Parts: sequence; structure tokens; C-alpha cells
Amino acid sequence: MPFVTASGHRLEYERLPGRPGAPVLLLLHEGLGSVALWRDFPQKLAAATGLPLVVYSRYGYGRSDPIAAPHGARYMHDEALVALPELRQALGLGDVILVGHSDGASIALIHAGSNVLPVRALILEAPHVFVEEVSTASIAAARDAYMKSDLRQKLERYHADVDSAFRGWNDAWLSPEFRNWNIEEYLPRITCPVLAIQGEGDEYGSLAQIEAIERGVEGPFQKLILRRCGHSPHRDQESAVLEAMAEFAERVSG
Repeated sequence: MPFVTASGHRLEYERLPGRPGAPVLLLLHEGLGSVALWRDFPQKLAAATGLPLVVYSRYGYGRSDPIAAPHGARYMHDEALVALPELRQALGLGDVILVGHSDGASIALIHAGSNVLPVRALILEAPHVFVEEVSTASIAAARDAYMKSDLRQKLERYHADVDSAFRGWNDAWLSPEFRNWNIEEYLPRITCPVLAIQGEGDEYGSLAQIEAIERGVEGPFQKLILRRCGHSPHRDQESAVLEAMAEFAERVSG
């Protein structure tokens, strides 16, 4: 697995080939995700779209450098405004379609709404733009499961330092200062096409998140709400998600 340096940290990444000259699908993982935790979805998405694809593990996750200090409440802003631009520049990713899941979707929104670098389109799975009680309740339940069940052992396979990876995400979301976290201010500056996907049974957020994004963005907006689907649509409803992403990517990539 190759590594790239962004924001002073060594990050693992993987690049999959696709049509020459086409926009690159850049995958941004969830709060406890990594390159490996996407499993074979990147390969399937690249095959379905024919587009080149890059996936990486953020600082503190997967085989990237472990977190040296606790995350603050603005850790997604730091990723979107500092680390992601540096990574894109280091890998030569000028024309991108950002594909974000959960925290990764929020990072994609901040990045696109900041206009620090151009973004062709956004594909958002289970995005968050503000904090809900359902989110913090499920994250608190995850903390209990991490301490009392085999969740730590399951995650240990995917992270070089599983404890710092878990605490970096969990402690930030459950901190008092995170209660007022809100990124709706970035939405009006998003003029590129957006595809938002969420499961009706998402245990980490309600459809109010999708509705806020639909109201807020200026660009063309499309949504897919899936039944019998939780927080990870690309795992719970893989075929429907691949089809929707491929159709959207074909339309926006020309």
C-alpha cells in the first residue's frame, strides 16, 4: 500500500485505474473507516463507472499515522480545509467527484463549500450537517459496545492503533463543545451537482439531514432514500447504491 504526506502526516492510499482524462472518484470514509473497511466497494464502484478512483485512510485510521493528540470539535474542518487540499495536490487530483460516507460526507460538504479547490460533484452517503440526539445516542452506545463487547477486537483488524482511532471519533462527537457543531453555512456555496443517499433506518441520523442539504445547496440535487437500510447504504443496499452512483457519475462526468 503506498503512502502520501498531507498536513504533516503519512496517509495510506490506493489508486484504481479508469478512463484516461475522466474525473477521479475520491472516497472519504466514515468516522471509524479506513481503506480496508471499504472492503471491495471501491473496486466495484470503479468497475461500474469506468472512472479512476482514489481511496485513502485519514490521519489516525487504517495504516495511516496514529493520532498523537485528541481530535477537537473542528476535526472535520481540519480535514476538509487543510489535509484534503494537500492530499489532492500531492496526488494530482484536480478534477474530482467526492464520494463521502458519514463523517466523510460532511468533510466533502465543507471542502466543496469552501471553494478551496474545484469539485465536479458530490456523492454523499448518510451525511451530517448538524448534531441530532439520535446521533449522540448511537455514538454513546458505540462507546459502551467498545468497552463491553467484541467491537474493539473487530476494529483492531483495520487500524494500526485502534484505541486512538476509536477515541478520536467517539470523544469528539460526545464532547460538550460538539453539541453546537453545524456546517449548514457551507451549503449555499455548493453549486456542483449533489447525490445524497440515506437509509430510512439510519441509526446515526434522520432524514432531516438530507432535507437540510436539499434546501441549502445551490447546485442540482438528487436524493435516494432506501428502505431496509441503515447507516451504511453501500453495504446494506449495495446494488441500488452502485446503480445510482454509476448513473449519477456518468451524467456529471460527461
